[in-house]
Amino acid sequence: MRAAVIDIGSNSTKLVIGQKGDGDIKVLESLKNVTGIGKGTFYKGRISQDIINTIVNVLEKYKKLIAEYEVAETRVIATTAVREAENRDVFLDTIRRKTGFEIEVLNVGDVVYFIDAFLSYKLKEKYPINEKNLLIAELGAGNLDISVMEKGYTLFNFGVPIGTLRVEQFKSRIDASQKATYEALGEYVDNEIQNLKAVMPDIKIDDIVLIDESYSAALNSILPRKKREASFFSFQFYESRRLLSRVTQGKLEDLAEKYHMPADISATIDGYALIVNKLFKLIKKRSLYILATSLSEAVLANMIFGFDLAEKYNKVNQLVSVAKFLCRRYGSDLKHTKHVAFIAESFFQPVKDLLGLGDKEKLYLSLAAYLHNIGMFVNNRGHHKHAEYIINASNLFRLTPQEIKCIAAIARYHRRSYPQKTHFFYGSLPLAEQLLVQKLSSILRIANALDSAHKQKVKKLEISSTKQGELTLTIHAAGDFTLEKVMFEDRKQLFEEISGSRINLRVEAQD
Repeated sequence: MRAAVIDIGSNSTKLVIGQKGDGDIKVLESLKNVTGIGKGTFYKGRISQDIINTIVNVLEKYKKLIAEYEVAETRVIATTAVREAENRDVFLDTIRRKTGFEIEVLNVGDVVYFIDAFLSYKLKEKYPINEKNLLIAELGAGNLDISVMEKGYTLFNFGVPIGTLRVEQFKSRIDASQKATYEALGEYVDNEIQNLKAVMPDIKIDDIVLIDESYSAALNSILPRKKREASFFSFQFYESRRLLSRVTQGKLEDLAEKYHMPADISATIDGYALIVNKLFKLIKKRSLYILATSLSEAVLANMIFGFDLAEKYNKVNQLVSVAKFLCRRYGSDLKHTKHVAFIAESFFQPVKDLLGLGDKEKLYLSLAAYLHNIGMFVNNRGHHKHAEYIINASNLFRLTPQEIKCIAAIARYHRRSYPQKTHFFYGSLPLAEQLLVQKLSSILRIANALDSAHKQKVKKLEISSTKQGELTLTIHAAGDFTLEKVMFEDRKQLFEEISGSRINLRVEAQD
């Protein structure tokens, strides 16, 4: 199968066409056009009409080439500059109408997914990625996208607004000597890295892997080294200092000729050098790894080897890993939340058809179950409301803002009042999602009630129904279940109202 990826980035628009060949991707065509979309978005918050027209023309050219190669599947992606544009919807609609391309706007979690999954495939013979605690950094023109992985499982992903184009634009606002300018830029980048460090998981990072599409080739010219591999190599702290020194002396435009670099690379390589230099603050080692690849190549691999990548990097497992990390971060009782998730999932299976639910909704319920108590970090009083806020402010792996809002609302209603349209987050959801929140929170309320003592008494549960539509929930429990019975009676009403079925509890003792 031949596949194509068009990546509308913050500084350039790229096309990669490839196919499977000898267990790897064979790139048939690779094109890049500087379109500067981020220059408008990062300054004025909008994509100008001139840039939109430029991108339309580039895409029309790519469209002809894709047809010539008889490509079976094409994917068009966009990242930071489009994601942050105030007129994003107008841009997407214009591209759709004029070129026929549907653009998929990736969030930080999406970028992390494709990059991390691709690393497992790309480095399988070179580096034990699933045996290490890693910080994966994908540096683009608009963002530095960060992922922290613990032995192959994602704990944390975060977008830092210090891409190379942003640094260049910030530099253009400084009216000072060259020395003072770079001192200010260093402080600007350092401040963002320190902010990142403050929210990162408290685990020992074994290595940093920097995904670098554009600048690694220039390193060989600026810092020649005999034993540096072309695509994956270690980069020492002293080399980063030397690189920074060489690219911040003299004029940037002279670098293009001196080191045979494209003009767009020489114009931003000082920002690249600054960011790489500051990355060493996130690790005790004096070296990091650089992998010369791109987001578009990672997406292309997903299209061509999608099944294999999915097997290695399951979305559900990664999301549960992120949820467990958030529980640890906010001091939540992980044994309790894990058990509530187990009860909720066990309850979900026999009632999903009754409520018109599917596997995607089960994932939302599981995540809400894990996260329902993290509001305790703020205060026990009203912790359900605090949990809603914290979840909404979290970056959950590969989920859209609306999906995260749904999960936050489900978690909120694990106790106290039912969902009400006057509640801000719930009221801002479309009607279909509001109904979904009611259904899933009704299950979560029961699951939470059945572990009221936080002692994990429920060992197994079964649900049966009568011809009249009444349900019986049979619990196999260890220990006294009096508290849980009382709380079940208190929390079952929403489920009965939504399902239209009475539900009764039967407890069987289990040693």
